[in-house]
Amino acid sequence: MISDLEFEELIEKYNYSYKPKEIVKGKVIGYDGNCVLVDINSKTNAKCPLNEVLMSREQDIKDVLKLNEEYDFVINSFEDEDGVFYLSHKKVMLSHNLGILEEKFKNDETVIGSVISIVKGGVCVNVMGVKGFVPSSQLKADDEKIGKELELKILALDINKNNFVLSNKKVYQESIENVKKEILDKVELNMVVKGKVVRITDFGAFIDIGGLDALLPLSQISWGWIDNPSDVLALDEKIDVEIIGIDKEKQRISLSLKSLEKNPWLEAKDELETDKKIKGKVTRIKPFGAFVEVYPKVEGLLNKYQLQEYKKQNGKDLSEQDEIEVVIKKFDVENQKINLDLV
Repeated sequence: MISDLEFEELIEKYNYSYKPKEIVKGKVIGYDGNCVLVDINSKTNAKCPLNEVLMSREQDIKDVLKLNEEYDFVINSFEDEDGVFYLSHKKVMLSHNLGILEEKFKNDETVIGSVISIVKGGVCVNVMGVKGFVPSSQLKADDEKIGKELELKILALDINKNNFVLSNKKVYQESIENVKKEILDKVELNMVVKGKVVRITDFGAFIDIGGLDALLPLSQISWGWIDNPSDVLALDEKIDVEIIGIDKEKQRISLSLKSLEKNPWLEAKDELETDKKIKGKVTRIKPFGAFVEVYPKVEGLLNKYQLQEYKKQNGKDLSEQDEIEVVIKKFDVENQKINLDLV
């Protein structure tokens, strides 16, 4: 037989008037199928469905809401005919996380988002349980993969208007700019650095020297004549290069590959002299004359009038790869020029 005092205490214990959207404290007392059982001091245990707990598929219910621990919940609905209230823990966490995201937005901080779907014009991401959108224009080429984690900056955050827009490109570009600044602060003229060939053009090659793409001009690749950088270099090839130019304002660095080799013109100085006859190989024919290699990677020029004379004497035009005997008319080591004449 229950006493009057015990009856009053029991009434007091279950004297509640919960309302939907109200935040209450509850203690996890068990797990029942797709629900977590929670004691909120109502006449029956409240239930929190799994979809009102988990923020992502990777989470484990028992790690998020631990047995015998107390958490905040939102009342999702009135008690049903059995006197059971249904709760949401996710809404509490979303409200909390939105506060964190708003602070990160104000401070321009980086957040981590996981790609949950690929849609027209971009990807949808999960950031701390909040669904956001990253436009294609704000993505790198390999970012559109479900499950991939991205470093993001928040461009717009207004959940009431369903406007949560982020950018991975901004993070990437800021990172690149920081790396460029670090490199430009460290490098010096005549410093030899390691790099990787990342792009080849008609006028040279771009070499990644640790996060900054520096230009290796065509004229600085080899002492000898080459038609295209791809004659000497290959994409992704790793090479040593010397820094020959630095423009911090424009964030540009110029490189040389040939400066790391012995200057053949200085070596040729001991072998070549004015009026010396020598055999050479024709490397290029131009409208103004023909270039003839008279020493390894050292070329001299036969002008167009001498080409006309050659044709008159031999009954044919001079061609590339022809071997010919020439005489040195002028040898200018400083300006790396040699004028040739026919023997």
